[in-house]
Amino acid sequence: MKAGVGFLSALALCLLVGTVFTQRSRPKKPTKRPATSRTPAPGLEPQEPTDYPPVILGPPSIFPDCPRECLCSPSYPNSLNCENRNIRAIPVIPFRTHYLYLQNNYISEVTAESFVNATDVRWVNLANNRIHRIDKQVFEKIPSLLYLYAQRNQLKEVPSGLPAGLEQLRLGRNSISKIPAGAFSKMGNLTLLDLYHNQISDSGLGKNTFKDLTSLLQLNLAHNVLKKMPAGVPNSLMQLFLDRNRIDDIPKDYFGSFLHLSFLRLNHNQLNDKGVPKAVFNISTLLDLQLSHNQLAHVPLFNSHLEHLHLNHNKIEGINGTLLCPYNLLTDVSDYSLVPKLRYLRLDGNHISPPIPVDVIMCFRQLHSIVI
Repeated sequence: MKAGVGFLSALALCLLVGTVFTQRSRPKKPTKRPATSRTPAPGLEPQEPTDYPPVILGPPSIFPDCPRECLCSPSYPNSLNCENRNIRAIPVIPFRTHYLYLQNNYISEVTAESFVNATDVRWVNLANNRIHRIDKQVFEKIPSLLYLYAQRNQLKEVPSGLPAGLEQLRLGRNSISKIPAGAFSKMGNLTLLDLYHNQISDSGLGKNTFKDLTSLLQLNLAHNVLKKMPAGVPNSLMQLFLDRNRIDDIPKDYFGSFLHLSFLRLNHNQLNDKGVPKAVFNISTLLDLQLSHNQLAHVPLFNSHLEHLHLNHNKIEGINGTLLCPYNLLTDVSDYSLVPKLRYLRLDGNHISPPIPVDVIMCFRQLHSIVI
């Protein structure tokens, strides 16, 4: 028994000594990294620095002409989806394409080579790229184009050679300061023109810039550097947006020829009472008038058909319902159609305090909301 205990004790002692010896004999870690060669491996080229992420390839397609970096869905054979693929150049577009989606990429220019076979393209979305140039020859290849979306790019002027049949053109959030003469020539089918958030000044708009746009319904020139109301605007317009410019004057008869104008926005300009003729907004078709963030001291006259009026953040000190009312408040109006249609009135951010004047309530009986 004693011999067994002695054997176990000796074995434990040997193991302990072996462990201490192993720990002491472990080599120290090097204080510096070993030098590595910067020479690339044979057959591999060094990559150039770039801020572009790698192209995302699309899934395999049943269409042999489908570009590798795009998606061609069997359910929509006339659509080519190349959006959000990090592509830098437009691939060759298949002839069957009617709808082309190229938004959210890194495309810098649009050339005719990509559209050699795509003669039936009707819808092109180029939004949110880095496009600074669109060749004139591109539109010669796609004469059937109806919708062109190229907002959020780096264009400095409106592209030339636009198809005559174009119906919608969106060029907002570029760096456009110039509209070449004849840029919209013979474009009688255009209904929407969006030039929002560019650098267009009075000198950048010619007298006949919009002359041929006889079907135009919406014109957006908001967030530019205009000081005057744009000249030669088609009388077919229903919506005119001129927010965030530097306009301080409206010609007396500016809206006289408009036949269908329903929505007018002039927020964030420099309009004051002197620059607003007395009856300039007496437009029978107008439904929504926005004049917030200007320098008006009085409520301008408006037509009885107006439904929404935004006058917040001006310098207005009071509102006289008797002067604004289109009929005598002392008379009993039996014909309810003669009562003004105003339903929403915003006056906050002025020098007006509650309560709402009684004559305002008596005249504008359809008011649902008034903000002071």
